[in-house]
Amino acid sequence: MKRVMGDGVQIQLAVCPAQDKTIFCVHGLTANCRCWDVIAGVLSPYYHIVAMDLRGRGLSEAPSSGYSIDHHCRDIRAVMESLELEKGVFIGHSLGAVICLAFGAKYPEMVDRMIVVDGGGKLSEDQMAKVLKGIKPSLDRLGQMFPCFDDYLELMKKAPFLQPWSPALEAYFRYEVEEVDGGVRSRVRPEHIEEEILNLEKVDVSRFYAKILCPVLILRAPEGMLNNDDILLPQDALERMLREIPDARCVHVDGANHYSIIFQPSDVRDLAIREFLTD
Repeated sequence: MKRVMGDGVQIQLAVCPAQDKTIFCVHGLTANCRCWDVIAGVLSPYYHIVAMDLRGRGLSEAPSSGYSIDHHCRDIRAVMESLELEKGVFIGHSLGAVICLAFGAKYPEMVDRMIVVDGGGKLSEDQMAKVLKGIKPSLDRLGQMFPCFDDYLELMKKAPFLQPWSPALEAYFRYEVEEVDGGVRSRVRPEHIEEEILNLEKVDVSRFYAKILCPVLILRAPEGMLNNDDILLPQDALERMLREIPDARCVHVDGANHYSIIFQPSDVRDLAIREFLTD
């Protein structure tokens, strides 16, 4: 673990050092750097992994306001400067995919390649409503108080989209909780996520597509979270990404949903990443 300055806030990093190129990992809306443990375990023997906690998540500093794509891009640039990294491979999941696309459009000279994991699509209002309904169980944990971590964990274990349960999931949720008077709760504050969602709704992610100058791999989860259609990359959104991003390709991770695509082992996913990084 390492702590560096972002754009005026302290940012927590999980670092797996290696001599090869750096892979900079950006997590989703209410996640933290530990969501990359499974993928990092596959890549870390060969690549230098830097996984950040976005501001207000994990162990990064949580200002009272300042939760938007622009804030995260400025944080990433500041972190890279602190680490003396001129360029890297970027991988982002969900909200992290949008952040990576925005960063790549703004700072193309700093992005060697990009992997967007089940995110980054331009969604219709109807599809966005379905997605927000699908992630509602994840959002509902925020702000809740639990007598102890085991009680918190029991609630998480009931989520159908987190099955099968694994040590990686337990480590991820253990990292996100804090002890407070009366028990434990998630470190992520619901008011910060509300601000993030409001700002995200103002962003047209498609305006970044044509500005991405590096090769892009899109990893898509075809399965829904609570229903068959609450998916982050419906076919029309995916086809637009492939059409408008100059050098993009897609691999469908069959059987995966929005969460299992990063938390569960997947030979398809891992092979696609390795081939993309070495071709």
